[in-house]
Amino acid sequence: MADAARLRRARRALTWSAVLIVFISGVAATPFLLNLLAPKALDWNRLSDVSQSYGAVSLVISAAALLGVVTSIAFQAKQARLDGEQTFRAAHRELTMLTLSDPALLRCWEPPRIPTTEARWKQLMVTNLIVSMWASDHHLGRLNDNALRVVLRAHFRGEVARAHWENSGPMWRDHMAALEDPPRLRFVEIMDEVYQHARDAGPPVMDREFFVGGG
Repeated sequence: MADAARLRRARRALTWSAVLIVFISGVAATPFLLNLLAPKALDWNRLSDVSQSYGAVSLVISAAALLGVVTSIAFQAKQARLDGEQTFRAAHRELTMLTLSDPALLRCWEPPRIPTTEARWKQLMVTNLIVSMWASDHHLGRLNDNALRVVLRAHFRGEVARAHWENSGPMWRDHMAALEDPPRLRFVEIMDEVYQHARDAGPPVMDREFFVGGG
C-alpha cells in the first residue's frame, strides 16, 4: 500500500513537471511563431510594445506555475516522510506485540542494561514503544518542545517510566548521536531534562500505587 501511494505521488510530480516544461516552452516559442505567421505589413513596433507587455504577464504566470510545482513536490516529500515514519512505527509495534505474546522471544532483543524481572522487562518494552511514538511525533512536528515537556512531566511521575529511561536512556542517546540528526538529538535532551527534574522533585508513583487496591 505504501509503495503504491509513493508511486502515485511520483507520477503526479512528474506530470506537473511535464506540464510546466510544456507551458514554459510554449511561452518561449510564442515570439518565434508570431514572426513566422505574421503578415509582411504588420507594424512590428506596435507588436513589440504588445510583446513586452505580454512578456511581463507571461513571466508572472510562469513564476506562479513554477511555485505551484515546487509546492506540490515539497508536499509530496513531506507526505513520503510521514508514510515512512508510520511504516516504521507499525513494524515496531508489531514486533513488540509479537514479543510480548511469547516470553521466549524476549531473548531476541538486547538484554536489560540493569538487571530486572521478566514482568518488568515487558513493561519497559511497552514504555519504549510509547516513547518511540512521542519521538516520531516530535520529529514530525506534531509535538513541539513545550508540548513534549508537558507529556513527559506526567510520564516521569511513574516508577516504570523512570525505570525505562534509567535502562534505555544511554542507548537512546548513543543511537540519536550516531544518526547526527539535531531534531532527534533534541528529543533525547528534553527526555533527559524532564527525567532529571522528576527525580529532583521526589520519588515516583510506585507500580503498586497506580490503582486503588494495588490492582
